[in-house]
Amino acid sequence: MNAISSPKSPKISLLLADVDGTLVTKEKILTDRARAAVHKLWDAGIRFTITSGRPPLGMKMIVDALKLTEPIAPFNGGLFVYPDFSTLEENVLPATTVQEVIKMITAHHLDVWIYRGKDWFVHERHGPHVDREEWTVKFPPTVVSSFDGLLDNVVKIVGVSDDLDAVAKCETDVQQAFSQKVCCQSRASSGGGEQVSAARSQPYYLDVTHPHANKGAVVDRLSQLLEIPRQEIATIGDMPNDVPMFERSGLSIAMGNANADVQQQAQYVTTSYEEEGFANAVEWFILGEQHGASNAKFQSSSAR
Repeated sequence: MNAISSPKSPKISLLLADVDGTLVTKEKILTDRARAAVHKLWDAGIRFTITSGRPPLGMKMIVDALKLTEPIAPFNGGLFVYPDFSTLEENVLPATTVQEVIKMITAHHLDVWIYRGKDWFVHERHGPHVDREEWTVKFPPTVVSSFDGLLDNVVKIVGVSDDLDAVAKCETDVQQAFSQKVCCQSRASSGGGEQVSAARSQPYYLDVTHPHANKGAVVDRLSQLLEIPRQEIATIGDMPNDVPMFERSGLSIAMGNANADVQQQAQYVTTSYEEEGFANAVEWFILGEQHGASNAKFQSSSAR
């Protein structure tokens, strides 16, 4: 990637950022430059908030570290909470849908996790990625032998496996099985009733949520809540489930660690999360700072 001149950005009033793979490093560290970049946004009169597939408590360390003041969107918008983590609104899946999705994920030989409000339930205490997830979100799961009795008020179902092809196949099959009832990762629109949103938040995680719980809908809802036109919202992310928010925002930035398909859906591509990609994106694409540009690597996507 070659350095480019500072883009002529639209007016930006809010930056909405993904967390894992974007705002924090591989080791889940919020760097000093990332913190400074958020403060630069505030100094410029630009508001900042985050959305993630994480549960609310898994976002607390970010909210506290940055002293965020805007609503945040855990579970990809399955919940909207205030910075004190009181609930603003929630989008839960119908129990019948939860049951169907669990059966499909299990049939693909993926482990199943479910989230209800602030609670996380698993079958195996040390199943694939459970320990890593616990370290990330800073609270343990509740181990249950069966999800019976837990099918109501479910905000998110996760299929988990290190067989990445199986996760990708499960994603496709869930989308096809629900057919007109599915809101996949490339669409921000949603309907009602028995629909779902299904997209990989990591190569080893398939997130299934209410159709309103996708990051495109998060852009729409924040636009309403904060009275900011979508054209004045910038978004930054790295995974297929970030693409809907790219489509709904006025300016979109993919991380350098995003795959080629995701990068092609954004207007600009910054460096990776191990190379201060978030801070670089803020300084260059949002604030238009010229200094240091010759040492940074950015590209303009031809897809937008």
